Amino acid sequence: MLYDVVRAVVGFALRMFYRLRLQVRPIPAQGPLIFVGNHPNGLIDPALVFIITQRRVTFLAKAPLFRVPVIGALLRGLDALPVYRKQDDPTQMSKNEGTFEAASGALVQGGAITLFPEGKSHSEPQLAEVKTGAARIAFRAAKQGASIRVVPVGLTYKEKQRFRSEVLIETGDAIEVSAFLPKSEGEEVESVRALTQAITDGLRKVTLNLEKWEDLPVIETAEAVYAFRLGEKAKDPDRLRRFAKGMSLLREEQPGKYAALRAEVAAFRRRLGLVRADPADLSVVYQRTAVWTFAVRNLFALLLGLPVFAAGVVVFAVPFYAVRWLTDMIATEWDDEATIKFLASLVVAPIWIAVMVAGAAYAWGPRAAVAVGGAALPFGVFTRYFYERRLSALRDALIFFTLGSRARLKAMLLVEGERLAHEFESLATELRPRLG
Repeated sequence: MLYDVVRAVVGFALRMFYRLRLQVRPIPAQGPLIFVGNHPNGLIDPALVFIITQRRVTFLAKAPLFRVPVIGALLRGLDALPVYRKQDDPTQMSKNEGTFEAASGALVQGGAITLFPEGKSHSEPQLAEVKTGAARIAFRAAKQGASIRVVPVGLTYKEKQRFRSEVLIETGDAIEVSAFLPKSEGEEVESVRALTQAITDGLRKVTLNLEKWEDLPVIETAEAVYAFRLGEKAKDPDRLRRFAKGMSLLREEQPGKYAALRAEVAAFRRRLGLVRADPADLSVVYQRTAVWTFAVRNLFALLLGLPVFAAGVVVFAVPFYAVRWLTDMIATEWDDEATIKFLASLVVAPIWIAVMVAGAAYAWGPRAAVAVGGAALPFGVFTRYFYERRLSALRDALIFFTLGSRARLKAMLLVEGERLAHEFESLATELRPRLG
C-alpha cells in the first residue's frame, strides 16, 4: 500500500518538476529483472524508475541514506536495501553479504531490482567505472534457477537542478545473463568481468559520454545543424551520441581539424545566440496571416492570464523562496541540489496548501476551504505554465523581429549553416562505419 502511494505521489511530482521525454522499450511484466542506470542525480535517479515500469521494484541505496530523517523512513517503507560502501565505513562492508542475498532472493522470486553500478552519484560528463555488484547479484540468483535479464537505463538531464528542465529516459536492449554464466567455478571471475563489461557497453549506448561538459553546446549545435540539413528534428539521442563519439575520434586522430571545426561551430553558435535563434529557425518563412494570428492569440492570453499569473506569483512566493532557502542551506554538493529541491518541494508545497486551506476555513468556512484545497494545485500549475508559455512566445517574437525583418542577416546565417552542414555530412560519411 505504502509503495503504491509513494510511487503515485513521486511519479506525479517528477512530472511537475521536470519535463520528461521517454524512449523506452517494452518492459517485461513478469520475471526477474535488474534495472541498471547511470547515476548523475542523487535520489532523483531511482525515483525515475517509477516512470518506466508499473512493476514493484526493490531499490538498492547507499547505507548512509537510511540514517537521514524522512529519506530513511521513505527508503525503509519502500523495502529498499542498504549498500555498504568502503568510502562510507570500511568496517561495515561485511554487511553487503546480507544485502546481496536479499537482492538475489527477490530475483529468484521473480521480482525486479534497481541499482546504479557506478557506485556513486556524480556530475562527470561520462560514465564512471561500473562496479561488479550487479553481475555478482545476477549470478547468485541465476545459480538458483532464475532466468535474469538486465535492462540498461540511461538518464540524461539538460539542467538537472533546474525546475522544468528536460530529462531523457532511455532503456537499452535487455542483456540475457544466461549467456555469461560460468561453466565452472574457476571461470566465475572472468564471467563477472564479461557481464560487467556488457552492462557498461549497454549503458554507454543510452548515455551521452563527453570528454568535458564544455563540448556539449558545440555538439548540440553541430547535431542541430546536421538535422536541419536532413530536414529532421534536432536533439535525437542516438545522433547526439554519434556526434559525441565522432568528435572524440576527430580530436584524437585529427586534432588540427577538430580544433578548427570546433571553433567554427562555437562561432556560429555565438552568432545564433545574439539573435536567440536555433538552426531550425533559419528555415522559417514568416507569413502575414500566421504572424497576426500569433500576435492576437498571445495578446488575448496576456489579457486573460496575466492577472491570474500575478496572483499566483503572490500566493506561491512563500513556498518558492522557502524551497530555495532550504536547498541553499542543506545542499552541500552539486549532486545533491536537485534531490534537496525536489524533496523540499514535496514537503513545503503540501504544508503551504494546508495553511491556505486552514486560513480559508477560518475566514470563510468549510466550503471555502474545500474550494481552496481543490484549486490550489491547478492554480500553481497554471502559474508555472503561463510563465513558461509566455517566455516561449517572447523568444519567438524576438526571433521574428531579428530574423524576420533582417533578411540579410538571416541569409548570412543560413549560408553559414549550410556550409557547416556540408562539412558534417562529409565527416559523417568518413566516420560512420566506426560510430556504430
